[in-house]
Amino acid sequence: MCGIAGILSSSPSLVNTERLKKMTNALAHRGPDGEGHWINSSGNIALGHRRLSIIDLSDAGAQPMHFLNRYAIIHNGEIYNYPELKEELKKQGYNFFTKTDTEVIAAAYHCWQSACVDHFDGMFAFAIWDEETKTVFGARDRFGEKPFYYYFDNNQFVFASEMKALWAAGIDRKPNLKMLFNYITIGYTDNPLKPEETFFENIYKLPPATSFTFDAATHVLDIETYWDIELNTVNKNISDEEAIQKFNSLFQTSVKIRLRSDVAIGTSLSGGLDSSGVIATACSFTAHLPITIGTPLTSFTAIFPGFEKDESVFAQQVSEKFNLQHFTIPVNANDLINDFEKLSFHQEEPVTSASVLAQYKVYELAKKNGVKVLLDGQGADETIAGYHQYYKWYWQELFANRQLLRSGEIKAARKIGIQEPFGYKNIIAALFPDFANVFLEKHYLLHALKQQDLTAEFINKQSKEAYYTTPPHYNLNGVLYFNTMQHGLEELLRYADRNSMANGREVRLPFLSHELVEFLFTLPSKFKIRNGWTKWLLRQSMKEKLPDEIVWRKEKIGFEPPQKIWMQNNTVQQMIRDAKTKLVNEKILKPDVLNKNINAKAAHDADNYDWRYLSASMLFAPIS
Repeated sequence: MCGIAGILSSSPSLVNTERLKKMTNALAHRGPDGEGHWINSSGNIALGHRRLSIIDLSDAGAQPMHFLNRYAIIHNGEIYNYPELKEELKKQGYNFFTKTDTEVIAAAYHCWQSACVDHFDGMFAFAIWDEETKTVFGARDRFGEKPFYYYFDNNQFVFASEMKALWAAGIDRKPNLKMLFNYITIGYTDNPLKPEETFFENIYKLPPATSFTFDAATHVLDIETYWDIELNTVNKNISDEEAIQKFNSLFQTSVKIRLRSDVAIGTSLSGGLDSSGVIATACSFTAHLPITIGTPLTSFTAIFPGFEKDESVFAQQVSEKFNLQHFTIPVNANDLINDFEKLSFHQEEPVTSASVLAQYKVYELAKKNGVKVLLDGQGADETIAGYHQYYKWYWQELFANRQLLRSGEIKAARKIGIQEPFGYKNIIAALFPDFANVFLEKHYLLHALKQQDLTAEFINKQSKEAYYTTPPHYNLNGVLYFNTMQHGLEELLRYADRNSMANGREVRLPFLSHELVEFLFTLPSKFKIRNGWTKWLLRQSMKEKLPDEIVWRKEKIGFEPPQKIWMQNNTVQQMIRDAKTKLVNEKILKPDVLNKNINAKAAHDADNYDWRYLSASMLFAPIS
């Protein structure tokens, strides 16, 4: 896990060590353990690296790394199956001189060229310079766990793990007002129609599951998708027993290989099913792993004393069951006041709630206690249907197939206290999905245009490209695909990457093994929601491993802090007023918005405009 930076240009004034070091200095938090810089003899490419040592702590693991006197590679992330790939490549005649996964990537590229990415199980963003072909090949992992940003014009191709490194290289920092419009009005932090777009003009991100080739001679950048989830391979004949057994096998393998490390590993623990399931599985392997893993495992939890949605009781229950070394950190309004600018600096783009701060404090706690790698349960909600919003999609699917009444699913959900609404609009959507798509897009655009705080000038200029998108298929797997691959998950992965790397920590996500996710999308919807329970398959797999209070929890908290209470704090309210003033000066908000009372809302409430103003204003703050 590291920070990478690169410059390609035929102009010597653009490719130099001083400029490259400015970029890597901006990424120092991502790699506090070392740094490296390299410029080729032709002076047309510069590669920089900040190292966070996880695998092979020796100097042999330093980057940029060279391979076969032909390739130079910089890499951020982990290839979890690198030992197996190394053995496969050895059989084909390759020799290795380090214990790193980075060297395996370089050998794999020489062996399989662009198809090397098909062999990787991991989270990664890397770039490989080929001195013979004068090209750079790079890729980003399938779900977007690791970031890759770039700037491209007629003179240069500049890339890095974070945008602040591009700004350090002299690239303009100009907010993208179209993205800002959609964030303020409907809360989008990405553009599902143009996944390369960011909140800054002319700075782009390599989308998840894509690779690129840049030809230094022709100055041509080619980007292509190398992986996607297949939605038309549902196995309707699989039994419950087969599905549970296959899930357990894939999940256990995923956890086990994510425990590969030369430094201590801990876990994030919210008290929910996902993180608890990761811990239950990890603890079954720790006796057979290197002593660096630590026995017992160490866990870290953010707590909110006195808040009704505080999950510390559940986290404590899990920690006691598995004899974890458990650390907690209370998070309050003072943390928001003291850390918001720092949080925004690291996130670079707006965040949707104060939950991001709570996550930041968990990784800060891990840093204080010397644990460098953490397992986390992120990704389960989007792939196994953990959010309550998924009920309506499943019920619509059942209704369209004339199975809703006899399934008894709504009645079962009501019996366990689920109050997710289902009415005539859902029936129309089930019967006429194309009509529902058009209606929803127009509804959200009208909603955006009626946002009373925005200036007419800002609305007129930006609303022409306003976007609201819906899932490609109106069934449960369709919306899960949408949230996993198009809109939703990548935003959460950005939060996790920036928060962990801000503290020099690495976060690993067992639920995002691509083989596991591929399997989950071959399962019919009844394996995700059944008898009124979300994540039915995960609950079944964990019912013998976790306390019933964890497995059969009815409420879905979603790691929610007391944001509404924090927003009523006088100092926080002043922060929001200052943010509004900044947006008024930018002619985004009307001046009379300064006379309105601040509307404090919970983290997951809709139309949380005052929080969005606070976060959006940081786009116009000077970068430090």
